[in-house]
Amino acid sequence: MKRLMNMFKRKPDPKQKLRDWQRKLRQECRKIEHQIRDIEREERKVKKDIKDSAKRNDMATAKGLAREIVSARRIVKRLYENKAHLNSMSMHLAETVGTAITVGNISKSTEVMKLVIKLMKAPALAATMQEFSKELTKAGVIGEFVSDAVDDTLDSEGIEEDIEEEVDKVLTAVAGETAAKLPEAVRKGKMNAPAQKVKTSREEEAITEGVDGDEKLEEVRARFAKVRS
Repeated sequence: MKRLMNMFKRKPDPKQKLRDWQRKLRQECRKIEHQIRDIEREERKVKKDIKDSAKRNDMATAKGLAREIVSARRIVKRLYENKAHLNSMSMHLAETVGTAITVGNISKSTEVMKLVIKLMKAPALAATMQEFSKELTKAGVIGEFVSDAVDDTLDSEGIEEDIEEEVDKVLTAVAGETAAKLPEAVRKGKMNAPAQKVKTSREEEAITEGVDGDEKLEEVRARFAKVRS
């Protein structure tokens, strides 16, 4: 009976497996594209906030907002890299399966293994790649790898490098002449409050603007955090 069942037991169709794998990779690419669009949409809103802050001479807030844009752009860059890795993996899987169909057996791909490990560094893809790696290991496309090797790649953002130059470029590009005409101390955000006003009512207004600036920064950070997740 067991032999009879084995006779009728179909072997997995490598072409179908490839289609399944590529479909999953395309789904992840679409998620990344959607995330990039959301971040870029938020960036356009923040640019307007920067201009408004510069008009009020509140460069401390403008600089904080510019820093959020720089951080968001770095994330977008990594998202594009992840998408490229997913597309590259799809290509290498097609090559591996194509060779397997020709020679009759599948061989392990070091390139696919490298890409899986790279994509495990991305928090949004880590769980998906963990499950995907199990499928690829079972199919013989990649070999088993120890968790330590993967954990080493799952590092944090690390120490933030100096981004002052990038922030200044964003301020100049977005705020334009408004920021360029301000004193350097104000432009660099070293003065926490807007320019000193003579009348008490104007001083109170400046304080209010400073509070509003903090609230705006928190709002923007929350919006970016939402679209990054």
